[in-house]
Amino acid sequence: MLRPIYERTSFHRSVIEEINDTDLRPAYSHCRAITRYYAKTFYMATRFLPNEKQRSIFAIYGLCRYLDNLVDEYEDLTENQSIDINEIDLRLNEFKENLIAIYNGQRSGDPILAAFGDTLKRYHIPIDLPFLLIDGVRSDLEKNRYNNFQELYNYSYRVASVVGLMTSRVFGYEDEAALEYAIDLGIAMQLTNILRDVGEDIGRNRIYLPADELLKFGVSEKDLFNGEITENFTHLMKFQVRRARKYYEKADQGIAMLTKDSRLPVYLAHYNYSRILDKIEANEYDVFSERAYLNRFEKFTILPRIFVKMRTAS
Repeated sequence: MLRPIYERTSFHRSVIEEINDTDLRPAYSHCRAITRYYAKTFYMATRFLPNEKQRSIFAIYGLCRYLDNLVDEYEDLTENQSIDINEIDLRLNEFKENLIAIYNGQRSGDPILAAFGDTLKRYHIPIDLPFLLIDGVRSDLEKNRYNNFQELYNYSYRVASVVGLMTSRVFGYEDEAALEYAIDLGIAMQLTNILRDVGEDIGRNRIYLPADELLKFGVSEKDLFNGEITENFTHLMKFQVRRARKYYEKADQGIAMLTKDSRLPVYLAHYNYSRILDKIEANEYDVFSERAYLNRFEKFTILPRIFVKMRTAS
């Protein structure tokens, strides 16, 4: 289950309690709590958005996290037995049907769908985007190895880039090209997740690092399962970090195409997430026993650099 955390703060009141529909207040509050609990870096960035956009981003993230957790928790429950794909398909298909109903204007008693449905009244989010996300998270039940980067890119597009495409509808943009850069940012963030979580994923018998690149750098699956930080593994990780940074560099060009009130939070998410790569390097590529992350103070230290960037770009 998604863990809801409710807090009564002035920030919470300003964002949630201005909603006139009392049925929607707890729905958005639930999505906000999910975002704050599961995505601290992303949540911190959203605080700089106007309230209406902020709430809608919470709704989108709540939907995405629900789907991701549904698959992960199902795997946890079936860790010592074969997974019944039919059962999880029934739950995903039921969610799809409920999602279609929301797109057709029906209201839902589910807080995540209720908030998402309200968001759809203001922002056009094509239904094929959440459908692609559903396909992406479901693939984790059947696929735990990737032969090459193209396979990994396709997966990352479905589970991360489509999230960027959905949120871009809320952020607003002045040029359609911004959507292409949103795809790049999604790929960059997903690659960062993969590098940060190599050890955690090994515990789930998942290896997202492409098999042909493991072979190229002389790193075996046994090395990964043993958590060995060999010279070959270090070279492999350096290669992966460089590639992720290239996607961040490409994505950087699109932020200036967003509406002005959305640029600061997207810059924050972009730069703070990319700095996780710096942490991986600082940890000497130990992604088995140390989790790379930024503390609260570090997340805010980037603000002066972003303000300079925004003045230069405008």
